[in-house]
Amino acid sequence: MTNTIDDLGRADVMLLVGSNATDAHPVIGAMLRANARAGTQRLVVIDPRRTSLARSAVLHLRPRPGSDVALLNAIMNVVLDEGLADDAFIAERTEGFEALAAHVREWTPERAEEFTGVPADDIRAAARIFAEAERGAIGYCMGVTQHVGGTDTVLAIADLAMLTGNIGREGTGVYPLRGQNNVQGACDMGALPDLLPGYKRADDPDARAAFEQAWDVELPTTPGLSVVEMTQAAHDGRVKALYVMGENPVLSDPDQAHVVEALRALDFLVVQDIFLTETARLADVVLPAAAFAEKDGTFTNTERRVQLVRRAVAPPGEARTDLDIVWGLCRRIGVTALSSAKGVMAEIAAVVPQYAGVTYERLEAGGLQWPVYDADHPGTPILHAHAFTRGLGMFVVVEPQARPADGMILLTGRLREQYHTGSMTRRSVIGELQPTAFVEINPIDAARLDIAEGDVVEIDNERGSIQVEARVNDASPVGAVFVPMHFAEAAVNALTDASRLDPQSRMPALKATPVRVRKIVLKR
Repeated sequence: MTNTIDDLGRADVMLLVGSNATDAHPVIGAMLRANARAGTQRLVVIDPRRTSLARSAVLHLRPRPGSDVALLNAIMNVVLDEGLADDAFIAERTEGFEALAAHVREWTPERAEEFTGVPADDIRAAARIFAEAERGAIGYCMGVTQHVGGTDTVLAIADLAMLTGNIGREGTGVYPLRGQNNVQGACDMGALPDLLPGYKRADDPDARAAFEQAWDVELPTTPGLSVVEMTQAAHDGRVKALYVMGENPVLSDPDQAHVVEALRALDFLVVQDIFLTETARLADVVLPAAAFAEKDGTFTNTERRVQLVRRAVAPPGEARTDLDIVWGLCRRIGVTALSSAKGVMAEIAAVVPQYAGVTYERLEAGGLQWPVYDADHPGTPILHAHAFTRGLGMFVVVEPQARPADGMILLTGRLREQYHTGSMTRRSVIGELQPTAFVEINPIDAARLDIAEGDVVEIDNERGSIQVEARVNDASPVGAVFVPMHFAEAAVNALTDASRLDPQSRMPALKATPVRVRKIVLKR
């Protein structure tokens, strides 16, 4: 996030793209809905589904799944055509504007309507609402990133923020809403295939040299594999062993049958987790881990805030903290490793510039938002206030992928009552509020397919099939159905495709999968 969570409430307009925040980020979603209902903030939602937040919005645009880039280009077309761009910001803080302007001039609202299905007048209205605001913010989540063109959509969002001067000020900014606790911290620490801690490129010799000196090791010179690429490599026999920590790819990754085949093809699989998940059941060795309240350390949340985590209770049974497990493994293979969470934080401060001023002593007084450059630095609530990391912000021209195909499209996502693969919530009272899977289907599609509320429906394609109960409502658009991703007995990722990846992020296209839908007639 470029700004703080509190800053979301200071925006005059919030443009929310591909995020069902009420279910996936309930605290932020509740804040946005309260602001919209109180009239203190205008909310514009871009999402194929009619989510709870969409019902509170002043305007809801429902593009065909996968057509976000065309829609954003058309919004920028209107901003330029109607003189709503921030010319001073563009001149002083950016480069590449001429190429962007020439490109989006071609994306008229009428052309975008044919591509996205969103009425041209609604595109114009969205552009005016956002660009005319003194302070505008843009939020997005996996409804943007989990597409083949996800990276391009993120670039288009950045283009729109710069075009309207909505960067570097209170109540403005770009808000990628992180999907899991501490995923921001994990990325900060280099848990990405092509990056070292602090977002240094693994193929940069100078970056590698600094870490090699600090750690007294020789690091690989080429990027590693993404999660989906690891699975394929295991399936092909190119990866022989896999160590999975706090992840359940049997349910969370695309093409479930392919994932299970790949894990079974490994010579050795280790799973470290707090419960015996579907993935752990396939492991050669399971390492029982401690949960968040059973260990010390830090989490870095979605707004870059580093916060202390303090052990409240002892780990049960044979469970041990992640750090204790990793330290024990390192000791057994003759590798020197730190054994205390506080010591690890000190090393992070020594090797990651964004964390240089972060210490346990300072965190005792409250969280710090990185970058924190030294012991006296207060942290950075707002990024890019005076300059971008690269100096001038670069406008990037992005072209939409091919027009989304016709036919029934499967959308996936989360429910407020469940979390991710359900390994925690389905063992809790919270999960009992919505204990079973279902499919949302639009009344027009339901009538065409002779499906009524409560019918058992089979959804299938060449990768697999699931059976779920139908809910007939207008939450899903015509031509699409929605199934939540939490349920092992109706594993939606039995249907999703691992072969179609974003060329830059290598993220699979989990959010738009062609399927067939039919009613099951149960024999009595």
